[in-house]
Amino acid sequence: MILPGLFRGSKMDFAITLDQHSTTSLHKQLYDELRQAILTGRLKPGERVPSTRTLSQSLGVSRTTVTQSYEQLLSEGYLRASTGSGTFVGCELPDELLKSKPVETFRAAEMRPDDKRQIELSSYGASITDSAPFEPPEPETPINFKCGRPALEEFPLQQWRRLILKHYRANDHSLLDYADGSQGYEPLREAIVGYLRHARAVTCAADQVVIVNGAQQALDLIAKLLIDRGASVAIEDPGYLGARRVFLAQGAELLPAPVDESGIIVDALTSKTFLKSKGGLKLVYVTPSHQFPTGATLPLPRRLDLLAWAEKTGVMIIEDDYDSEFRYGSRPIPALQGLANGDSVIYFGTFSKVLFPALRVGYLVAPPSLARVFARAKWLADRQTPMIEQRVLADFIKEGHLERHLRRMRTLYDKRRQALVRALETHFGDRVTILGENAGMSLMIRLRGRLDDDEVTRRARLAGVGLVSARHYYLVESRRDEFLLGYAGLSDRRIQEGVRRLAKILK
Repeated sequence: MILPGLFRGSKMDFAITLDQHSTTSLHKQLYDELRQAILTGRLKPGERVPSTRTLSQSLGVSRTTVTQSYEQLLSEGYLRASTGSGTFVGCELPDELLKSKPVETFRAAEMRPDDKRQIELSSYGASITDSAPFEPPEPETPINFKCGRPALEEFPLQQWRRLILKHYRANDHSLLDYADGSQGYEPLREAIVGYLRHARAVTCAADQVVIVNGAQQALDLIAKLLIDRGASVAIEDPGYLGARRVFLAQGAELLPAPVDESGIIVDALTSKTFLKSKGGLKLVYVTPSHQFPTGATLPLPRRLDLLAWAEKTGVMIIEDDYDSEFRYGSRPIPALQGLANGDSVIYFGTFSKVLFPALRVGYLVAPPSLARVFARAKWLADRQTPMIEQRVLADFIKEGHLERHLRRMRTLYDKRRQALVRALETHFGDRVTILGENAGMSLMIRLRGRLDDDEVTRRARLAGVGLVSARHYYLVESRRDEFLLGYAGLSDRRIQEGVRRLAKILK
């Protein structure tokens, strides 16, 4: 129903039409009509408008409708109220204020219209503006052999939910407060110490542990505290791209340490390239339990040689113990840190791989002399890791859920790895070489054929299969026939179908 009415102002009358069947409320329709009348000049600045009672009778609507419209116009500055005198059109309308020109500064006046301000970045900012990727491109495809993605559907959400609710129901308001310190929730640090002692043979106390937001923050803190611009860092080649980018951003000179089927070649660290590096060799970054991306495991003799070399030269070893829990057919090899005699190893790990990636909780084990400075650096970075996740994780470990989950995942991932190996051997035969130990959540392969890695990944993507070339992980010369296949997050059926599609497009 259309409601025609007349607005009788002090200086001008005009028609207002309201539609009761419109999806727009009557008070919003009236607001729009009056606002448009003010903006077009039909209602002049300072002009008095009718009272809510008068206008409601003129339009045949409730007084509440008119009152709501007036209140919105008053709040936005289109109308102003004067006690005892009535309601008037505002003299300075909000739309005019929005169109006002900003005050012209001296610098703005000097600049030509086509000038663009050049913002000078710091050396750190400049180091991360290049086009090199932080991670290799991994297209989202129906079957994606993505590395580092665990079997999320197998995580015991019910137990995790129960522990979260337990803490919230306790009405402990300290859960919402700042933490006592930046080093992390003490019961969690104690639980991690107990776990690392028996699972990884790590020798440490709770005051050496700093809780961090995943392994990447551990690397970032290490780089900031131990690397000056121009210092040299030895890094496995091929190796983890995230570590490489962190060290480069800090201004380090990267020295590629070659890797063979047994991990980093320690003898290469004694070459002239390493001994005479211009910035002085400060760190060596290694993944000894499951070398990334080749999957090699550093044997005990090389571990001892690496530790002896570090003690002799004073170089600090950075041990990234990612997914070391997943070793099939034999017990996990003890960590380097537990074999060291002195303070030559900084050790870190994360729960992102063993539990779920969204849980940004990791741990860094520092030598006793460095624990305090790492805690202070953590405070400067982000003050603290979220407390609810720390408390829940502490309970999750203490109640034995972590150990049970790891046992289940070892069995599951072993089964999926075997399915992948069988499928590769069935469909590719002697055209494929499988690299690495029987461990981890991914494996590396070499495919013999006439196609390079770019063409292989392109064809795979078109076939609905995502895989990553290992070329991205090399610092110097790389092969063009190596690929990394993550299998932890894929079912046996999808693994087999993915390999079948690959074999079909690469015949």
